[in-house]
Amino acid sequence: MVIGKPLLTVEQIQKKVKELAAIISEDYEGKEILAVGILRGAFIFFSDLVRHIQVPMNIDFIIASSYIKIQTSGDIKIHADLREDIKAKHVLLIEDIVDSGLTLKYIQEMLLARNPASLRTCTFLDKKSRRKTELKLDYIGFEIPDFYIVGYGLDYDNKFRNLPYISVFKEST
Repeated sequence: MVIGKPLLTVEQIQKKVKELAAIISEDYEGKEILAVGILRGAFIFFSDLVRHIQVPMNIDFIIASSYIKIQTSGDIKIHADLREDIKAKHVLLIEDIVDSGLTLKYIQEMLLARNPASLRTCTFLDKKSRRKTELKLDYIGFEIPDFYIVGYGLDYDNKFRNLPYISVFKEST
């Protein structure tokens, strides 16, 4: 296993988190939101982001997965669903990275079927070159090239989530 130099530094990440939070706060001014984190990868981004959002909020989480090591299995699993009823609530879905878009689209459709007042999606990283489905993203931190990355909550085989920066990951042979 090899971890390369940082693709995104701690400073770049924190600056972007604050920028996104300011935009979200402005967009939701006068409203209360339900911030929904998609675990496990988004836990650090979610935590940093919600601390900077300046509108009333409740929080909840979904645990979903479709990856095995570095490949998507294509099989989306919801391991834990929301505890909150989202009907007539303003829901902000917070994701770590979007590549194929299949998992996020599945979750968006699942939540829209529950009749929220609104549903917006914020992703820290967008890997558009890997997209396999049409998808609406309202807030995007960084668009990145097609590298497998780790750090800031993102993992390889559940390792490296604790890195404070984003790094390119390569398997050693």
